[in-house]
Amino acid sequence: MDLRQFWAKFNRNKDAEETEADLLGALHNLPRHLAIIMDGNGRWARKRGLPRSLGHRAGVEALRTAVKTCSNLGLEVLTVYAFSTENWKRPRDEVNILMDLLIEYLQRETEELHRNNVRIRAIGGLSELPQAAQAELARAGKLTASNTGLVLNLALNYGGRVEIINATREIARLVKKGKCQPEDINEEMFAGFLYTAGLPDPDFLIRTSGEMRVSNYLLWQLAYSEIYVTDTLWPDFNKIQLLKALLVYQQRDRRYGGIK
Repeated sequence: MDLRQFWAKFNRNKDAEETEADLLGALHNLPRHLAIIMDGNGRWARKRGLPRSLGHRAGVEALRTAVKTCSNLGLEVLTVYAFSTENWKRPRDEVNILMDLLIEYLQRETEELHRNNVRIRAIGGLSELPQAAQAELARAGKLTASNTGLVLNLALNYGGRVEIINATREIARLVKKGKCQPEDINEEMFAGFLYTAGLPDPDFLIRTSGEMRVSNYLLWQLAYSEIYVTDTLWPDFNKIQLLKALLVYQQRDRRYGGIK
């Protein structure tokens, strides 16, 4: 069944269960590493006359669905933009709510994720997070460290430019100590000093809420990622939405600057 035939079938009136089965049946050639910019929690709440805190809480439920779906599909890595270096500029009350939700998520979900062979990692300036958040991240990371399924990468206090600057500084220190020469520096070496060292670069980036920018996210790693932007706000980004995005990914012709 080609893509045109599939969408003709998909757009007929069907129940959700049948639609999900059709989407799953059509999927193949999945990305190894999926990155998501989870955007739109505040707008989701505003549209409903709700406080932003409830939008963030609804966003956590969408994250649970995405993690479960990616794990069940056998993806290797899911990296989600949970809190950026710029998010500290938000009102203190909102920042506190976000940190409390992070702690709550880890306390509530870690055991189940562990049972499902998910490994929890965090990337970013973790030492600047509240101590309680650091403790929960350390606990979750230690408990799930030996798991071999999906790697759930939480980008926290993360900024792509800061990541690149930090990697550059580390390499400069090695050169200064005489442990390597400038001509030894290449892409592989540089990538080894990034937060994502040891992980494949994202094959696919999904951004919700319709914004057309990468927002200082994985600037080095996204060099050849396929990008998918949807107007759907993150709390509304459900399993069907994710499966449809993955279906679009598998239709992309990835040439990495060359010609097939």
